[in-house]
Amino acid sequence: MTEILGLDIGGANIKAAYIKIENKALKSKKVLTKYFPIWKKGREKLEEPLKTLRSNFTSINLLALTMTAELSDVYFSKKEGVLHILNIVENVFSNIDVKVLSVKGKLLTIEEGRKNALEVAAANWFATGWLASKLSKDCVVVDVGSTTTSIIPVLKGEVAAKGLNDLEKLMIGELVYTGVLRTNVAAIVSQVPIKGKLIDVSSEFFAQSGDIHLILGNIKPSDYTVDTPDGRGTSLSEAAARIARVVCADLDLLTLNEAKAIAKYVYKAQIQQIVKGLRKLIKNFPALKFKPAYTAGLGGKILAWKALKKAGFKDLRDLSTFIGVNEAKAAPAFSLALMGAEFLEGKIEGWKLC
Repeated sequence: MTEILGLDIGGANIKAAYIKIENKALKSKKVLTKYFPIWKKGREKLEEPLKTLRSNFTSINLLALTMTAELSDVYFSKKEGVLHILNIVENVFSNIDVKVLSVKGKLLTIEEGRKNALEVAAANWFATGWLASKLSKDCVVVDVGSTTTSIIPVLKGEVAAKGLNDLEKLMIGELVYTGVLRTNVAAIVSQVPIKGKLIDVSSEFFAQSGDIHLILGNIKPSDYTVDTPDGRGTSLSEAAARIARVVCADLDLLTLNEAKAIAKYVYKAQIQQIVKGLRKLIKNFPALKFKPAYTAGLGGKILAWKALKKAGFKDLRDLSTFIGVNEAKAAPAFSLALMGAEFLEGKIEGWKLC
């Protein structure tokens, strides 16, 4: 029996996927997500949630690690962030074999990760693309998380991303900095409709995408797992008040329906942000428009699916159908656990994952 933990340390969330393998078959799986805003909690506190995680899984044979938290401004540089995260993980999981995912799809030792810090920074997208390659030899994956959207091309059974770091990915559309929960409304639109007119928005951080999707019923209050901009709750009225504040108003000046109208406009604009990235992808990989497209993440169905349809993709598939709902919300962590399984056990083709 083999036990593997896939660990994705993000700037806002720490996601872990545990799997148990017996006789080259997946016997059990579990996904855990911990909201940990590293810019707010502080880099020195990162060890605490990892120690808690470690105490829940005492007999794992392999830890497969990826990270995006190195981009947080608690670190002066990505390299500093990578080295700090590797040190913390090594200390907490001291008696466990740890492998670190690189942007080239290699599972490196911690020491190799240290020597190639920028190659293990923000490599989590590769794991999701790798898993999709097991389902379709040619496909696209659109993974919409709380903060960002990854667009991952797969060709001939291989992850075919042209960008190998966030900067390159932003330039070619493989990374779209928009997500379900944490995106500032002012980063999605510059104007919104009120009483038949388009009004400029404030650039203050008054409302975020979580408020948009909550008031429209796209997500439940329990899905809104991050801090709200004003520190208040996740009721409809509180979300509406935050949306009203985007145009320097409140619920005495705007009705709930007017706040919803603003939200609908922002929602359409956010879908269009992802469509823009997909159109760049189609220019680089024209044939993929006619191949299967997988959606993943908390925003898989409410953002990725709609963007793919608008961009002209026809064969749409939600990753949760193949691996489970919770696993699809933490696709990089779960995919990475499976990469670890293949590293230890051999090819996983034919495994029942859901």
